[in-house]
Amino acid sequence: MTSLEARTQNEDSGPGGYAAARLLLLHEKERSGPPRRAALARLTDDWLAGLFAAAAPPRGTALVAVGGYGRAELSPRSDLDLLLLHDGSADKAAVAALADRIWYPVWDLGLALDHSVRTPAEARTTAGEDLKVQLGLLDARHVAGDTALVAALRTTVLADWRNQAPRRLPELDELCRERADRMGELQFLLEPDLKEARGGLRDAQVLRAVAASWLADAPREGLDAARRRLLDARDALHLATGRATDRLALQEQDAVARELGLLDADTLLREVYEAARIISYATDVTWREVNRVLKARSARPRLRSLLGGRVGGAKAPVERTPLTEGVVEMDGEVVLALTAKPERDAVLPLRAAAAAAQSGLPISLHAVRRLAAAAKPLPVPWPAEAREELVTLLGAGESTVPVWEALEAEGIITRLLPDWERVRCRPQRNPVHTWTVDRHLVETAVRAASLTRRVGRPDLLLVAALLHDIGKGWPGDHSVAGETIARDLAARIGFDRTDTGIIATAVRHHLLLVETATRRDLDDPATVQSVADAVGTLGTLELLHALTEADALATGPAAWSSWRASLVADLVKRVAGVLAGEPLPDPEAAAPSAEQERLAIEALRTGEPVLTLRTEPVVAEPEEPEPVGVELLIALPDRPGVLPAVAGVLALHRLTVRAAELRAVDLPTGIGAGSGAGGVLVLDWRVAAEYGSLPEAARLRADLVRALEGSLDIPARLAEREAAYPRRRGLAAPPPRVTVAAADSRLATVIEVRAQDAPGLLHRIGRALEGAAVRVRSAHVSTLGANAVDTLYVTRPDGSLLPDEEAIDLARTLEAALR
Repeated sequence: MTSLEARTQNEDSGPGGYAAARLLLLHEKERSGPPRRAALARLTDDWLAGLFAAAAPPRGTALVAVGGYGRAELSPRSDLDLLLLHDGSADKAAVAALADRIWYPVWDLGLALDHSVRTPAEARTTAGEDLKVQLGLLDARHVAGDTALVAALRTTVLADWRNQAPRRLPELDELCRERADRMGELQFLLEPDLKEARGGLRDAQVLRAVAASWLADAPREGLDAARRRLLDARDALHLATGRATDRLALQEQDAVARELGLLDADTLLREVYEAARIISYATDVTWREVNRVLKARSARPRLRSLLGGRVGGAKAPVERTPLTEGVVEMDGEVVLALTAKPERDAVLPLRAAAAAAQSGLPISLHAVRRLAAAAKPLPVPWPAEAREELVTLLGAGESTVPVWEALEAEGIITRLLPDWERVRCRPQRNPVHTWTVDRHLVETAVRAASLTRRVGRPDLLLVAALLHDIGKGWPGDHSVAGETIARDLAARIGFDRTDTGIIATAVRHHLLLVETATRRDLDDPATVQSVADAVGTLGTLELLHALTEADALATGPAAWSSWRASLVADLVKRVAGVLAGEPLPDPEAAAPSAEQERLAIEALRTGEPVLTLRTEPVVAEPEEPEPVGVELLIALPDRPGVLPAVAGVLALHRLTVRAAELRAVDLPTGIGAGSGAGGVLVLDWRVAAEYGSLPEAARLRADLVRALEGSLDIPARLAEREAAYPRRRGLAAPPPRVTVAAADSRLATVIEVRAQDAPGLLHRIGRALEGAAVRVRSAHVSTLGANAVDTLYVTRPDGSLLPDEEAIDLARTLEAALR
């Protein structure tokens, strides 16, 4: 007994004494984790037992802790789950009075209480109707009163659970699946719910319940430690926030990490993800075993009837179907053949994994553990068979994921690819990303598997997909670090020098196509030439094109669209022409289109803006239509303030700008109302309707006229809308950053703006550029999640490039304006 607990026993049993002792316990730095949870449970037991005794309880009554309190796992802000049990012999009023003498002091302290008053028969009936009640009663623990009454209830509830398990476990499985769909997977969430998300504390409790049914048991290695890690994180979260919360929100993660003595929030998330991954894997294995046992039980009576009752106690013969050398299918799982010798066969782990993925079957826990314990290490470089089996595993598509997870759970992946350890369970704090780094790499390979018909070397595509973000475990630019790591790993896997170089180049430039296509002017010869120089060959370009799509699809729904796909395809086509020796067209020599010229003549004749909208419906998938894509052509007499006016009007009409090209068109003498030649500005915009509906062209034109005249206060209107936007709690957005890009363009100076996306951002940029007296040739907008990257091609008013110092000053001015 500690000095604190001894001191507490000498104090009164009232709320004040318990509250003071509880506060002291929670702030004892030398005691945390399981010892503190157990001590808090004992302290609470003693207080509640004192309340129970002071109330002069009738005979045949008992106070029972259930759920987490029953397991003696009280976190600082945990609910108290209590059952007042009585045998029915006492007067109902006396039982009710006893309950009040216990419940009210708990409420007076502000503690959350989940309470009930039942007889054993009532508790048993309720458990039979409510699965959550039954799970809580499996952890029932005596606190005070009639010990025999509690022991009898425990025995009865446990017997009921085991007798009803074949009926209730499928119901529990379905509840777990519904919860996982609703709450997500803890190991991939930036703000996970430590209890309810898949792989959290609720699933750990379910595994205990399944084990208590005697039908199946979870793999125990690491499970208790993983559960303790999540409980410790929840304790720290309660202490850091002072609230009963299970959601590890972004703004709390640094404080929780400090409470646990960890380096930073990323270290905290990696530990939480690792624990969740262990619980999730144990959950998969356990439910697979439960379903196998239930299926076997249901099949046995049918087999007995078919054989005329002659089966007796003998087991039905088990069929083993060969899949590949040393690997067979048995009972719906991939297992090792009886003749397999992993201690002599270094390729067997990859061969078994590839066979499992290709057949769409799980690899058995026993087989994976035997391979992890006994398999002979692969030589370096790998033999050709090992390399081919890895490619086969990666090329299996969706069924690759569970097999890879099984290998990773037993440490086989990090043994094959040592650099994998740095990306394992590594969080990605960009909300665009759906997965952790390691799972994103596997998902990219899964996506790439469906694109292998588009490339000449599918093996290089699959391996490059697996390794493209491998550098995220190292400091600096992950593409640069990844190139070196990928070169080493490709050589380790057994690729020759040429193939290793291609894989390394793909990793180094895996973002090149999408970033160039969405942020650079594709009509600028320097843009296309720079990509051609980096890629080098048509084969590498082909591979990069497929890798770009697979990477984006595996990132998340915001990272890829038909619009991005069309831009990347256009860039690839232009680069392929350069690599094939075709000359690049001169953008300065390009004549305006017939539609542009028609609008320019009309604008010069009327002296007012004219515009046309051309709808381009596009879809990313047949079932999921994207917002409508639109080409907006505007022509008007050249004048200051055009860019901010148009951008502001589009923002007011909830049109998202994807790209904008501005060009001055000189018309021949004699055209228009005035005398002599006239200068007309033609703007070619690509926009998307934010909610899928387009405004009328007449309304756009009317607002544009008002904006140019100064009667439409765009900044005020946008400020009103921004004030109405719901603000999400979380980390503050980083400040905007404006740089002069090294684009080697001979057409314009390239300015790159990185900022938090917001309505009217391009309008604010346009106003700042107008104030700096520069001309905008084109603008290219790329948005991922809350982050916008706007690239602007600007010149002096006479069309010349800005000198270096002038360009740097412009960047500083623009950055200051956006702050």
